[in-house]
Amino acid sequence: MNTNYTAVSRPSLSALEANKVLKNTYLLLSATLAFSAVMAVVSMAINVPPMAYIISLIASMVLGIFVLPKAANSSAGIGVIFLITGLLGFGLGSILSIYMAMSNGPQVVATALGGTGIIFLGLSGYALTSKKDFSFLGGFLFAGMMVVLLAIIASLFIQMPALSLTISAAVIMLMSGFILFDTSRIINGGETNYIMATYGIFLSIFNIFISQFNILGIMGDD
Repeated sequence: MNTNYTAVSRPSLSALEANKVLKNTYLLLSATLAFSAVMAVVSMAINVPPMAYIISLIASMVLGIFVLPKAANSSAGIGVIFLITGLLGFGLGSILSIYMAMSNGPQVVATALGGTGIIFLGLSGYALTSKKDFSFLGGFLFAGMMVVLLAIIASLFIQMPALSLTISAAVIMLMSGFILFDTSRIINGGETNYIMATYGIFLSIFNIFISQFNILGIMGDD
């Protein structure tokens, strides 16, 4: 009888833990997105130069790779994730301010923002309601990232709008896959650290927005 109770209680406990991680992830994700948006507005208000975007990307990458994994299991991890997302928002503001000064800039920003929201809510909603295991996407996503990185390096030497559009479209597809993959891992207990889960999903949302922004900007220039 104790064996039956244990067999029944373990899945329930696992489900409760997964739900707790999921709840904490979305709460922290909401907070970091809001903080990033505030920092973008601050950046736009003080007219930060475009170089700030590159600096913020490098700084956030270093923090995400070398600092966050070590701090994620302590309260310090929350401070680090806010620092990373704040830096990304601050750097992004320098790019947004340039587009906002253009005639169709506000429309481009609003469209990219709306498109990003639709993609995220649609994919995360599907993963949550279907509860499918998308772990099989891991290999494809890794291979896709390698191809995109090679394409980005090539774009530094080959200045072609078509190549830039292709890369941006590929990034949107990859990040969409990562949203399914990361959300599925949380639901199925594969990810138990809500700070790292927030970091992964935030980066997916950020990259989708940037890629849509790039596509709309290039098409708007034609």
